[in-house]
Amino acid sequence: MPGWHKATKQLQDEGRLLLVGIIQEQHAERCRLFMQWQQMSWPVMVDALNITGVDKVPLTWAIDEYGIMRAVNPDPATIEEEFVNRAFPAPTAPLLRSTRPPDLGHLQAVAAAGGARAWRDYGDALFLWGADLEAAIAAYHRGLALDPTDATIHFRLGVALRRRYDSPQRHAGSFQEAVNEWSRALALNPNQYIWRRRIQQYGPRLDKPYPFYDWVTQARADIRTRGEEPVLLPVEPQGSELAVPTRTLMSATSTRAHPDPRGLVHRDTGEFIMVETVVVPATVAPGGSARVHLLFRPNAQRQAHWNNEAEPLRVWLELSEGWMAEARMLEVPLALEPISDEPRTVEFELQVPAEVSQGITQVPATAFYYVCEERDGTCLYRRRDLEVTIPIVRDSPATS
Repeated sequence: MPGWHKATKQLQDEGRLLLVGIIQEQHAERCRLFMQWQQMSWPVMVDALNITGVDKVPLTWAIDEYGIMRAVNPDPATIEEEFVNRAFPAPTAPLLRSTRPPDLGHLQAVAAAGGARAWRDYGDALFLWGADLEAAIAAYHRGLALDPTDATIHFRLGVALRRRYDSPQRHAGSFQEAVNEWSRALALNPNQYIWRRRIQQYGPRLDKPYPFYDWVTQARADIRTRGEEPVLLPVEPQGSELAVPTRTLMSATSTRAHPDPRGLVHRDTGEFIMVETVVVPATVAPGGSARVHLLFRPNAQRQAHWNNEAEPLRVWLELSEGWMAEARMLEVPLALEPISDEPRTVEFELQVPAEVSQGITQVPATAFYYVCEERDGTCLYRRRDLEVTIPIVRDSPATS
């Protein structure tokens, strides 16, 4: 987008060319921040569901004043001569136009009497126009019950599940469910670039084409230097979204010992801290890699919170022979305030041995943290025993 903006800036300023963008983003506000950073003010539409059906980007369309596409991927150096200055004939028949939201009641009735495609259309309308995300998710599930081979429904269900995960109505497990659906979609259509990139956004460094959001820090700094306030991001990019790709995973050589080798520290079974485990991609081929997300949330019902005047949250990995990770012990920095109740994420990469058997493998991990009950309650040191489930599948499309 910045290249096209710069190459056609004069045409835009003269009112002879209007740029309109379509982004394939899960989190639209990140595009708003990028546009603010690059000082691009033209409209951008969000296509999180991939309604356009494109399987790769960037893709440029030249559309005339009648709404007719005249060129695909035109050259910005010749766009003025070959498109802007040309006179195109008006269409002989009026183009179909719709400026009204869809009739959700009608689409629901059509879906009830139709097949998977009808349920997909209803789910799309609910996601884009309705206020009930749960109904959209249910519609996609109904469609898949009729046709589990519809890759598009799998992808869009994943988008809706991740949207729910990022909302105040989040469900535990929705992030992993989203990854599972994206992986199923890609298995059905391994040539879909957009779907592959959605998985890679949260996936391992060994499978990343580029850092996805490493520009965010620089963008905010440049915007503030101009005297502006950067666009707020409701969902901040996390470790995997900022990570730089690598072709080799260096195995950990830590000399640190297990913090509790005899298992004497009292266990927390979820009373104080709730833990979600997400593995990206959903399946891993022998010799492949996965990014593991461990999400720690204080239990609000117990008014649990972190004690930031003690030691940080630590996670110890138990690796069997042949398994590799960049670190055996991982830490989350303490917050500045004495107590806090924010979610904390630990991310790490695992490389699977090439000779591992197909099936489910459990990788043990142990978390250690200081947690307090209520505002002035007792602060405790607790241990949480975890198992990271890695499904091993030969020729996994998400890692091919």
